[in-house]
Amino acid sequence: MTPMRILGLAGLLSLALLAVLGPDTTGFDPARQDLRAILVPPGTYGHILGTDHLGRDLAARLLAGARITLALSAFAVLSAAIIGVGLGILAAWTGGAVDGALVTVSNGVLALPGLLLVLLMAAIVPDSWWTLYAGLALTLWVEFFRLSRTRSKVILRSPAVQASRMMGLPRAHIVSRHLWPDLSSQIVSLAAFGAATAVTALATLGFISVGLRPPTPEWGIMMSELLPSWRLAPWAIGAPIFALAFTVLSLRLAAGSQSEIEA
Repeated sequence: MTPMRILGLAGLLSLALLAVLGPDTTGFDPARQDLRAILVPPGTYGHILGTDHLGRDLAARLLAGARITLALSAFAVLSAAIIGVGLGILAAWTGGAVDGALVTVSNGVLALPGLLLVLLMAAIVPDSWWTLYAGLALTLWVEFFRLSRTRSKVILRSPAVQASRMMGLPRAHIVSRHLWPDLSSQIVSLAAFGAATAVTALATLGFISVGLRPPTPEWGIMMSELLPSWRLAPWAIGAPIFALAFTVLSLRLAAGSQSEIEA
């Protein structure tokens, strides 16, 4: 494992720990307003990162936002991976009409920009985490499908798999002993890239007020709310920007290079 991957995993571990501990560790309710402490600097009145335009503690809101962002992204990527890998192996194994139909469906999804698909679904049913989850999963499964289908076609033609078939071993054995060991590391790396895409998409949708709505403590919503006050309190809008950048950077470092996935 490269030093950059170790650094990325360390960043993800720290983020996950902070998300699990949650806003309770700050001593403030992320939804509680204090109009006597609006946009106070970090360290004032016990607010580690200061407060926003409504006097809400920024540290508490960042940690609450980390819970929402990481949980929703992980749920969407996990679902996309299960669907994509399963359909990819199915397409490679059966071939013929099934393979052609699945490839056609995946190409159709790729023809529509991923963020636009999520945006359309979020606009139809606003303020719904379920809609965001479904839109992200429908966007991300294609890459898992393409990777697993391509690699599975090669592995299924290998002498080891041919010998297993001649011995009459069940398909589950072939998948667990031959396909998954080869696919697992690439799938994990692709999942990290997918999670980075999901985190960015959630923040983008929150910033343009599509998807989750205020007062939900989501990073994109926080940036949108604090943008008019950036001259008075640059530290306030800088907090969610830094959290988003750190999360995406950690995920991309943990994923490794694109060439490692394609190898």
